[in-house]
Amino acid sequence: MSVDVLKQTIPSKLDVNNDLVHERGNATFDPVQLTYLKDGGRDRTRRRRFLEALALNDPQLQRKIDPAFLTRDDQYSMAVRNGVLTEQKIIELKLSDPEEKEWFRDAAVRLRGDHALSLTYLMFTTTLENQCTEEQKNKWLPLAKNFHIVGTYAQTELGHGTFIRGLETTATYDVEKEVFVINTPTLTAMKWWPGWSGKTSTHAVVMAQLYSLGQCHGVHPFIVQLRSLEDHRLMPGITAGDIGPKLGYNCSDNGFLKFDHVCIPRENMLMKYAKVLPNGQYVTSPNARLAYGTMVQTRVAFMPFSTKRFAAAVTIAVRYSAIRRQSELKPGEREIQILDHLSQQYKLLPQLATVYSLLFTIMRIQQFNERMKEQLNAGNFSSLSEMHAVTAGIKAFITDAVMSGTESCRLACGGHGYSEASGLPNLLTYVALTITGEGENTVMYLQLARYLMKCVAKATVGTKLPVMMSYLQTKQSKRCPAQAESELRNLDLLLQAYECRARSLIYQAAEKLQTEIMEGTPEYLAWNNSHLLLLKAAQAHCHYVAVESYIQFTMATEMADSVREVLVSLCHLYALYGIRENAGDFLQDGYMTGKQFAMVTNQIGAVLSTLRPNAVALVDALDIPDEMLASQLGRYDGNVYENMYKWAQQSSLNKTEVHDSYYKYLRPLLAGKRSKL
Repeated sequence: MSVDVLKQTIPSKLDVNNDLVHERGNATFDPVQLTYLKDGGRDRTRRRRFLEALALNDPQLQRKIDPAFLTRDDQYSMAVRNGVLTEQKIIELKLSDPEEKEWFRDAAVRLRGDHALSLTYLMFTTTLENQCTEEQKNKWLPLAKNFHIVGTYAQTELGHGTFIRGLETTATYDVEKEVFVINTPTLTAMKWWPGWSGKTSTHAVVMAQLYSLGQCHGVHPFIVQLRSLEDHRLMPGITAGDIGPKLGYNCSDNGFLKFDHVCIPRENMLMKYAKVLPNGQYVTSPNARLAYGTMVQTRVAFMPFSTKRFAAAVTIAVRYSAIRRQSELKPGEREIQILDHLSQQYKLLPQLATVYSLLFTIMRIQQFNERMKEQLNAGNFSSLSEMHAVTAGIKAFITDAVMSGTESCRLACGGHGYSEASGLPNLLTYVALTITGEGENTVMYLQLARYLMKCVAKATVGTKLPVMMSYLQTKQSKRCPAQAESELRNLDLLLQAYECRARSLIYQAAEKLQTEIMEGTPEYLAWNNSHLLLLKAAQAHCHYVAVESYIQFTMATEMADSVREVLVSLCHLYALYGIRENAGDFLQDGYMTGKQFAMVTNQIGAVLSTLRPNAVALVDALDIPDEMLASQLGRYDGNVYENMYKWAQQSSLNKTEVHDSYYKYLRPLLAGKRSKL
């Protein structure tokens, strides 16, 4: 491939909407420099663009018709085809780096979810890598990595989801036959929601309650073959199928699985940590949480998955807002770009700031996750609780922000945002799945809150806390020191505000919990009675981590002054917007005064004005090709209306001038009306 192909395909200036030409000409920085920062360097950007171009230009991966116009059966068939072709090409290209694989996959499926083998590499193979003995890895990993088997992860049941300890599916060890008997004892024990299990997967990692020698040892993972490798028919004792259409993501056959005393070899229990010996003796795991390692890694994977689609939504909404003109600012003059309306800026530019904040937060969490995995591989489990808590809370915080932000982008596009031509409804449904996937977000926040309460207990006796929690042991002013509006642009002051807010809410929750217990309330009831404060505490901690991560990246990373200047302005907006949207937290204990809060609002308006000329350049820096945006509104060239009309012509309803329903229903109705005239 020539060097020219490495560059993103950009229309010539003559082909681009004049408003977008003007917007890009007004930028105060070079978007490509910011793209390099986002990607981790110029070489990585070139490599990403190269792999994306390979996928986007591959004749076999082209889409003749928008999936919006396909039936559900056709959408599913396309997803199977896309998944098979994509993974075959990854193998042919000999890609081994996980991030490079994701670059290729995202381009191949155009940021959609129509990849029927995704659970095989995302959760099934991840579980094998983390939970198998070396002998088990040698058997199963080559099969999974080469897609000689197709896997899914079967945990959620019809009656149980995030509360894993409540799962009902059983795996009972038969000492004489040296097999586990997998069984679904009740209707609610039926596995429900496993991705690509209804019609696609041949094998599943099944999470089930382990029974041996008459004793229950809790939930453990088991490999169960679902379908024949010869003709894909279901194995004896297994009932499976598709659960039906959903809010979106209907190319996927999320399924139900029922097991009627299905026997599997003892070796099909994943035994890296916990084991069942041939005689039925149970060997305890060093830490029960190790069985849930797949969920942790999937939560970490959800962060970039959802944020990249959020970035696409922001790109679409900002570009469209720059070419869409509506309402006169001054009577009698030309309608203005809707991005010039301050209300539109307040809808969109904080979302743009949020995208960059989440990108920098994810970088930090990924580094943290890699350190934790190294410790686990070395047999050091001391940080396991921290890893579970942090990934649970940050997963919830990021996916909440992405979901609400993507919906804000859709609403900011008015009526056209309701059309699938915009690409926004699809993006919204893809990010929606992460709100409940691998842990419902309210429960995830409460998991973090439980860990924070333990940290408070340690802090009160002087025990050293992990880095992300260490601020709980420091004391700072309980009053915001800002006297003038300009001081609210001080990053240290803004970080201190979020730190004080988080510390205050965490200690309020701890005090409420402790008071209830001291007054004789059972601990479990005291915990339930404290939920509202605990949730706020966890959310505030995550918000503090996000602001801190943004500031650390912006100030510690080498970059051009012009790029740093615009990133600092975005950071100002992210922090100030968060204060305004969470006004009660900053005002209720007197940390900020009403006068200071008014200053915050004024400064938001000033920062919006500063960022307005760079809005389009900032989304250009996210560097998402048109083919991946799959949006008529968010096109790089801004030629929205011509292409919306072309897109509409694909509708099957336009194949004939008069639809069959006219002859069946309308004509008799209209004829009857005429007879009375």
